[in-house]
Amino acid sequence: MRRHGIKQKRSCWYDGPSYITQCPIQSGQSFTYNFKVAQQKGTFLWHAHFSWLRATVYGPLIVYPKASVPYPFKKPFNEHTILLGEYWLKNVVELEQHVLESGGPPPPADAFTINGQPGPNYNCSSKDVYEIQIVPRKIYLLRLINAGINMETFFTIANHRLTIVEVDGEYTKPYTTERVMLVPGQTMNILVTADQTVGRYSMAMGPYESAKNVKFQNTSAIANFQYIGALPNNVTVPAKLPIFNDNIAVKTVMDGLRSLNAVDVPRNIDAHLFITIGLNVNKCNSENPNNKCQGPRKGRLAASMNNISFIEPKVSILEAYYKQLEGYFTLDFPTTPEKAYDFVNGAPNDIANDTQAANGTRAIVFEYGSRIQIIFQNTGTLTTENHPIHLHGHSFYVIGYGTGNYDQQTAKFNLEDPPYLNTIGVPVGGWAAIRFVANNPGLWLLHCHFDIHQTWGMSTMFIVKNGKKVQESLPHPPADLPKC
Repeated sequence: MRRHGIKQKRSCWYDGPSYITQCPIQSGQSFTYNFKVAQQKGTFLWHAHFSWLRATVYGPLIVYPKASVPYPFKKPFNEHTILLGEYWLKNVVELEQHVLESGGPPPPADAFTINGQPGPNYNCSSKDVYEIQIVPRKIYLLRLINAGINMETFFTIANHRLTIVEVDGEYTKPYTTERVMLVPGQTMNILVTADQTVGRYSMAMGPYESAKNVKFQNTSAIANFQYIGALPNNVTVPAKLPIFNDNIAVKTVMDGLRSLNAVDVPRNIDAHLFITIGLNVNKCNSENPNNKCQGPRKGRLAASMNNISFIEPKVSILEAYYKQLEGYFTLDFPTTPEKAYDFVNGAPNDIANDTQAANGTRAIVFEYGSRIQIIFQNTGTLTTENHPIHLHGHSFYVIGYGTGNYDQQTAKFNLEDPPYLNTIGVPVGGWAAIRFVANNPGLWLLHCHFDIHQTWGMSTMFIVKNGKKVQESLPHPPADLPKC
């Protein structure tokens, strides 16, 4: 079980991802997670971290400031938590297994949900509508959480402005917009003022699908933002979502995100990483190609970082590392791609048709306190899309991003007040740059937060070695750690 966004300071054993920091909790067994939330507050998400169980096993985790510490904005009259989800009619574990066996793409979700309710746009749920009762002229804090597994989503409220004041558990400078986009796992706090005529207004959740030629659910989920005093026969004012591939709407919101105050961004960097992220088509040598080779060009779909497709082991990698067990993983993840070329627009002729990824369970090791910069480069080997990249155990400053291939000579970095996030949507056919200090000992997963891309291998691991002090070291593993 994962507490998304909680840094798990010196408690990596309780981080939660299966076969990374622990073996899965088996049916009929239990495991108690012991951890402290230190120097963090805000909206977070807990969820399962095995197979695609996150589709249904999730919920909000709210950490309030101390009673004596006020919000850096006007105190809201009330607050509500809004969970944006995806729903499948099939067993999601079996669904993942079927997708892996086929080698092809996953089916779209059968519905979107707002706090578990699809709303009136779906035939089966015309009366299943989540509703918030609103007092006119009051300010409300909405805690938005994208709990979906394979889809980024837009959110808006008809005729109301949304003011972003927190993202991923960190305060931001207030930024007002008509709609927001959340990647899977991302949280966002917004203020909404009830300044419209008494009535009923729609809250809408819909898809942001940046990849081409991909099937996706395009029916929005609807909830009600209803003023107290509205009449039963009031017509609900419809909310207008952006078109599904509105990259400009996404960029506009990202451009508006800034840390609340000036921040201490690492300046002298100890480790520079350049990591390509993208999809691959591996050769299919199955004797049953009709069932096993359903990817493009009769191949099998995969995903990778620096063209290494992560292979999930069947042991706890953290336990293997701690006990110095050999043969389960290697420490040779490349910090730059093997070949430099036009990542977005295609490769030169000698590798134009080479979409094969290498397989491996590889990690990178950092000394405690290392100051790290990573350039994530979106690639066009198969298609470009917005990839939500998430790092466990740390948050990071998003110091820059842009379209096309990253160019050190022209890239512009914000080193004064960049947003401090734990998940970044690397732009469609573009790049993003982050910086952070590796000050949390343990083994931490870096992965795309589309579950299908993680399943296909878009992951790697960071190992942060113990520091010189006890408070900079990872404690012994718990005695009741689940066994594989």
